Amino acid sequence: MNKLSLFHEIAENPYDYAKKVKKESGKKIVGYFCSYTPEEIIDAAGALPFRIFGRGGDSLADAHLQAYSCSLVRGALHDALSGDLDFLDGVVFPHTCDSIQRLSDIWRINVKTGFHIDAVLPVKLDTKSSGEYMADVLRKFLRDIENGLGVVISEDDLKSSVMKYNRIRSCLWKIYRTRRENPALIGSGDLHAIVRASMVMDRDHLLEELTAFDGSLHGGKAAGKPAGKRVMLAGGVCSLPDIFSIIEDSGGTVVGDDFCTGSRYFEGEIGINGDIMESIAKRYRERINCPAKHSGLLTRGEYIIKIVRESGAKGVIFLFLKFCDPHSFDYPYLKAMLNREGIPSMLFEMEEQLPSEGQFKTRCEAFLEMLQA
Repeated sequence: MNKLSLFHEIAENPYDYAKKVKKESGKKIVGYFCSYTPEEIIDAAGALPFRIFGRGGDSLADAHLQAYSCSLVRGALHDALSGDLDFLDGVVFPHTCDSIQRLSDIWRINVKTGFHIDAVLPVKLDTKSSGEYMADVLRKFLRDIENGLGVVISEDDLKSSVMKYNRIRSCLWKIYRTRRENPALIGSGDLHAIVRASMVMDRDHLLEELTAFDGSLHGGKAAGKPAGKRVMLAGGVCSLPDIFSIIEDSGGTVVGDDFCTGSRYFEGEIGINGDIMESIAKRYRERINCPAKHSGLLTRGEYIIKIVRESGAKGVIFLFLKFCDPHSFDYPYLKAMLNREGIPSMLFEMEEQLPSEGQFKTRCEAFLEMLQA
């Protein structure tokens, strides 16, 4: 099996992969929502951090959720109620959007997936007190994980996990930069599969595979300038349908993103000097924030513009999950900032399944033709 096939298989069948890991290694599996979950602490406890995406079913969730709940929340609850997530030994709910917070309450009452932890992280991240509060929350989270898994996490365990994650994030950034410089070496859909798989794979195995794959890319032939127009993707769709091939068939090339299942997931490094818990807290506080957090009025817009400039993107395609209020609230000021910089953008709302592939393709073609003009 080639490297890309491995990543695609795991990304497409994460539940089967987790069950296989648990059966073969006996490792405990801790499910989590949101990239603000401190995975390093879970990994240091000897467990596998497992990002829950949901697989799209929502019939069992209907009895517990309003119709306007997003498909991520509905799909995840359906999977839990149907027993598809019974392999989990615990679940972590970070303090993010209202939907995830309320899902935590419903989950605690109705689902049996081991221990249940709410990590109430600060919302305002750009103050001195937020740093102190973040560190205190993560120390409590460490104690909760120790109690939930019945282990003791040493400082050496934490430092070892942090160094592993620093290397994983470095590898992912290298692969991103390689694609940005020469998109012909790796497809955007392949890159997305790598990042998704990175959120569920055994992290030691992941580091080996990423290192090998990164090395193989450097032996690839220079392909020159790609034919497609360079675009950046932004928004909050956690479990994307196959939009990458549609964009590429429409004449575009994705060279950057602002997804929590993309560059925001592995942005930022953790220092290993000094208090290791404060270093972990510093990374989660200072990495580029999502719309459910606040770190300056213009921070996210400036980040998107920075990626556009660095990647040579000619425009931005916003992809929003329907009923995602945090991203919808952010959009007007992000669009205004892009307009001031002369950067064209397009907004498309979607669910986990595209309502109409033809509609999305038509809009992509029109947007890319405008960029060409």
